[in-house]
Amino acid sequence: MGTSTDHPAGERPRTLSPSRAGDFMTCPLLYRFRVIDRLPERPSEAATRGTLVHAVLERLFDDPAAERTAGRARSMVAGEWERLLAARPELVELFAEEGADGPQAAEGTAAAPDPERLARWLADAERLVERWFTLEDPTRLEPSERELFVETQLDSGLTLRGIIDRVDVAPTGEVRIVDYKTGKAPRPEYAAGALFQMKFYGLVLWRLRGVLPRRLQLVYLGSGEVLSHDPTEADLRAVERKLLALWEAIGRATETGDWRPRRSKLCGWCDHQAFCPEFGGTPPPYPLPLIPAPARPVDAVPEESADGGQGRMGPV
Repeated sequence: MGTSTDHPAGERPRTLSPSRAGDFMTCPLLYRFRVIDRLPERPSEAATRGTLVHAVLERLFDDPAAERTAGRARSMVAGEWERLLAARPELVELFAEEGADGPQAAEGTAAAPDPERLARWLADAERLVERWFTLEDPTRLEPSERELFVETQLDSGLTLRGIIDRVDVAPTGEVRIVDYKTGKAPRPEYAAGALFQMKFYGLVLWRLRGVLPRRLQLVYLGSGEVLSHDPTEADLRAVERKLLALWEAIGRATETGDWRPRRSKLCGWCDHQAFCPEFGGTPPPYPLPLIPAPARPVDAVPEESADGGQGRMGPV
């Protein structure tokens, strides 16, 4: 959870994660802002709620199977929020009372939260946690891994990395990769984009362990749906080819500084409109050396996002 990169601002990207691949496919300029410029972004209630729910679902498996009940999970929400707040005290400002953040911000202290607003937000998180029990039965699950960081280098030299919410291994050795989403499931025509992230994880785990995952599963707590896919070797090899093409496009943009904005409905949630030409802004000075632009467009990448719903905060 949280934010994580392997290089500071102003350096060439060296790895690719599902989130950053999704950024480039959604808008190459967004990728630049997040990876090259490292522009700050404000936390949101939705993303923070995703982080909180993920923490509850991860830690619930610390309890004996018989104690993994919906009531127990709901009771964990407040404690996990306090744990998250201790690590990131600035998150309290998401729930600041109207007009309460001016003087306090000037003094460097956190704004007082609005109790009712915070209570509604926590109740929403509790409902999402409770809905999970209608989709899976944690008393019958013993995950092999939780919040598993994975990283592998392909033969091309490209390093792939990410964090898998849960890995289940059957007694027969079959592997299932599970990811929780606190948003709603995508419409059928957008399911391929949502599964891209899972195929990315499937490819990485296959390369690391030599075992083809039997199932990729997205659990959408916002709408109470499960999206599953049983990948084949052909599926994962196709994803590998797509990632290599994507990395080549990112490399060209990195060398030329030609990061083209792509306007979409997602622009309304972007923190960087002040720097975006689509909204009359000017990007900050490019911090890397440039070479002449190639004839081929750098953003010739399929327009799809790797994220099918709200999950954790920040980039990986």
